[in-house]
Amino acid sequence: MKTLSMGKIYTKDNMEKQLHRYGSAAVEFKKYFGVKPKFFFSAPGRTEVGGNHTDHNLGCVLAAGVSLDIIAAVIPTDDGYITVKSEGFPTDVVDICDTEPRDNEKNTSSALIRGVVDGFKNKGHKLGGFKAYMTSDVLQGSGLSSSAAYEVIIGTILNGLYNDGEVNDVEIAKIAQYAENVHFGKPSGLMDQMASSVGGLITIDFKDKDTPLVQCVNYDFAESGHKLCIVDTKGSHADLTPEYAAIPPEMKSIAEHFGKTVLREITRDDVMENIVKLREKYGDRAVLRALHFFDENERVAKQEEALEKGRFSEFLRLVNESGDSSLAYLQNIFAAVNVREQGLTMALYLAKKILGGEGACRVHGGGFAGTIQAFVPNNKLEEFKAEMDRVFGDGACHVLTIRDCGGTRVLFEV
Repeated sequence: MKTLSMGKIYTKDNMEKQLHRYGSAAVEFKKYFGVKPKFFFSAPGRTEVGGNHTDHNLGCVLAAGVSLDIIAAVIPTDDGYITVKSEGFPTDVVDICDTEPRDNEKNTSSALIRGVVDGFKNKGHKLGGFKAYMTSDVLQGSGLSSSAAYEVIIGTILNGLYNDGEVNDVEIAKIAQYAENVHFGKPSGLMDQMASSVGGLITIDFKDKDTPLVQCVNYDFAESGHKLCIVDTKGSHADLTPEYAAIPPEMKSIAEHFGKTVLREITRDDVMENIVKLREKYGDRAVLRALHFFDENERVAKQEEALEKGRFSEFLRLVNESGDSSLAYLQNIFAAVNVREQGLTMALYLAKKILGGEGACRVHGGGFAGTIQAFVPNNKLEEFKAEMDRVFGDGACHVLTIRDCGGTRVLFEV
């Protein structure tokens, strides 16, 4: 079982807060279940640094686990049920013997639990019941992927309690994606789950979908003179699933024209040589989204190289390029069905004005609503945070750190 002390997970300046948080979770667990918890687990949110909407076409991404996480106080049970009480939400109770997807559970946390159980069962891993009290500071709808962190922590608990930690991080991520795709009903790629499960700053090459290539990037952001900021524009994701869901099939339609299933199997030259016919048959947006894929895929490799060689200014330039490509070609900054709400575009405008040619900013996550990501010079951080909070509300700007570990059991003395 992968087990880490709190000192290996959280920074010194955040330790007092985390000790209080874990202690409160233990207290709430006892209030709710009548006994003390035996174990604690954690799974981080994630930030996508490069590779916007590339994973579902087997591209490359640059991603990282972040300092915001879901924590769980847990006891194993022998009743065959998983019972999860999440702070601020109703209790979920799932029978581990009943793993069939349920239409009436779509878009619910019960669906995610059942999906992870189903995934473990399909892979031949051991199952068992448990009771958990969970609390999260991973912002919902933030592009930090709270759903992936939730899936990963369920898988990490099952791995730790019943499989001696032998299910590797990559397989937990795949099971988590299965839960989200099949049971929850969201056609996400694998990047969110992989970044949460593995942690650290990593590149993921999805060319071999059964065995993605995961590599650690050797760079210490603490030495960059910049802070990683996530700005929550408070936009609603309601009714936006069709917008997200349209991107993968539009990209794949271009690949299918050449008898392939995903864009990774063709080249930019294939598209450019046939662009007239492709525009007529599939429309300009599908072609532009495909071209974004090829450019973005190459950018990930360039970002990795820039970081490994300590060329941070070049990395920042590439982050800005990624943002510009998402705006102009991928077109996931706002939904055409609701042009009155363009919080991401507004946030990007404000960020560029404040940064004044320094740092970098881009859309964060799936897009259309939610958050932007910015790398802000330390000397502009207070101004940046104050302006974002003024426009989008108190607490809109979150200053994060990169977390070196993914899903894990946590050593905490109750």
